[in-house]
Amino acid sequence: MTTVIGTMILAIGLPAWAGITYVGLVRARRGDELPQPDPPRSPRTPAKKATWIAGLAYLAGGALHLYGLSYLPFLFPEDACWFGVGIMAYPDFSSSLPVSLVCRGIEVVPWWVNPGLLVLAVTAVTATVTSVVLALRRPAAQ
Repeated sequence: MTTVIGTMILAIGLPAWAGITYVGLVRARRGDELPQPDPPRSPRTPAKKATWIAGLAYLAGGALHLYGLSYLPFLFPEDACWFGVGIMAYPDFSSSLPVSLVCRGIEVVPWWVNPGLLVLAVTAVTATVTSVVLALRRPAAQ
């Protein structure tokens, strides 16, 4: 029975006592008032929002381009056709921009890669220009 009571004191009593002591030390250091809430964050400006959109579009465009480049031949060109369409042959044509790999007249790269790159590139450039214009714009006089 003594072991159970001692275990309960160690498991519940000591952490509670340590927490109460810590709170007391913190209040003594700060004063007796309650902690003040953090001041509210300033709202995001339209320029910051456009910058975030541009950054995400650049990141997504880079990831999509790397995905498209994974289809292209690098060390062993015949392996690109073999893994892409199952034909052991050298590619007829390959290009990194627009992303393309043609093996015996068959396009290996998925059809949506290049339109996706175009949409993300236009979004990134537009958002970058917009963020610069909004950052340089003078606030209206009140």
